[in-house]
Amino acid sequence: QVQLVESGGGSVQAGGSLRLSCKASGYTYNSDCTGWFRQATGKGREAVASFDSDGYTYYGDSVRGRFTISKDNAVNTLYLQMNNLKPEDTAMYYCAAGGQTSAAYCYEYEYKYWGQGTQVTVSS
Repeated sequence: QVQLVESGGGSVQAGGSLRLSCKASGYTYNSDCTGWFRQATGKGREAVASFDSDGYTYYGDSVRGRFTISKDNAVNTLYLQMNNLKPEDTAMYYCAAGGQTSAAYCYEYEYKYWGQGTQVTVSS
């Protein structure tokens, strides 16, 4: 059974940093798409950052230059380093894995596995 468990969320003031982790069990991070999504209250889920099937990274326009996605295969963990956080980054953050596509970039519906989410709250 695949489990993705996020951690590292919390409350921080604007300008601060957080690092989210997503530990996988029953699944090994490989060339499948892996990524982070977020959903703010009352809004739809949006892609934040991901590795596509070719290993290239994707960042949403609102986070590019502030967030960095990485993974450590030795401990089977995906990370999201978030710097210079803004109040508009407040959301539930989800990791996703197992994305497969005939193209390189995986859309949300193409991911097989999802974590339960970790809340990030940024105050001004």
